[in-house]
Amino acid sequence: MKRSTTPDPSPLAVDLAGRISAHVLEVAGTAVHYWNYAPADGRTATRTLVMVHGFRGDHHGLERVVELLPDYRIIMADLPGFGASPAFARGRHDVSGYSAFLDAFLQALHLGPDTVLLGHSFGSIVVSHFVAAHPGRVHPLILINPIASPALEGAKGVMTQLAVFYYWAAAKLPDPLGNALLRNKLIVHLMSVTMAKTREKELLAFIHGQHHAYFSDFANRDMLLEAFQASAGGTVREVSARLTLPTLMIAGELDEIATLPTQRTLVKLLPDAELVVIDNVGHLIHYETPAPAAAAIIDFLERHPAP
Repeated sequence: MKRSTTPDPSPLAVDLAGRISAHVLEVAGTAVHYWNYAPADGRTATRTLVMVHGFRGDHHGLERVVELLPDYRIIMADLPGFGASPAFARGRHDVSGYSAFLDAFLQALHLGPDTVLLGHSFGSIVVSHFVAAHPGRVHPLILINPIASPALEGAKGVMTQLAVFYYWAAAKLPDPLGNALLRNKLIVHLMSVTMAKTREKELLAFIHGQHHAYFSDFANRDMLLEAFQASAGGTVREVSARLTLPTLMIAGELDEIATLPTQRTLVKLLPDAELVVIDNVGHLIHYETPAPAAAAIIDFLERHPAP
């Protein structure tokens, strides 16, 4: 296990001008919106990375990490039902559904086995289950704040029970009231305050602004409840034995959702994995400490070239 204390740049220095282009691709009847980030300054891409964001997020969340990977081509979709992408035309918004989507998405873009796959939080569940079901399709695997144990296990179980009640109540209320509850600004702000560990005022304002701007951008409450149930019940641990490819885990020392003890257990279960722990950060590595995360990714990929 490694520890990283690499200092971060200015918290609001997100500059992807000239690198980003937006696209729409029909995948299994759903018009999926995705973004392509070209290498900076016209460089030739050293690798292609496909990134999968977390629950109630969209492609914006991982852009601070993208910015610090200037030599790579990076592709990131808004998962169906989140951000600009509509809900699935058919099928459930669960781990199996999103894994099947990822399979079709990679095929539609003709991405081969030299593609690097990265997932954050709920995205770590999706990508790990995809890899387990499709060995040899990508190489290697990167998991940021990976979900190593069910949400109802351990000390975080009480908070999860509250979240379960919250989503259950939103589903039972009449549609306008249910949606109002799910998009309630006070609840969104409380969630943001709970997860953020930084004390830097400028960075805190940025994080809260991101959550208020994008956390409530979901298609409808039915798909959100399906996705929540998947995020609360699914884990990387379920398929750990089948993740035989090189895997990088990046964990936050203070993470209360994907706790450090569960990360240390998971890394021992994975056949070929290493764990990098970033100090003084929780579940928002992608917002609070993108520089050490990017440094760990670059180091890992340099040591694991394309097959």
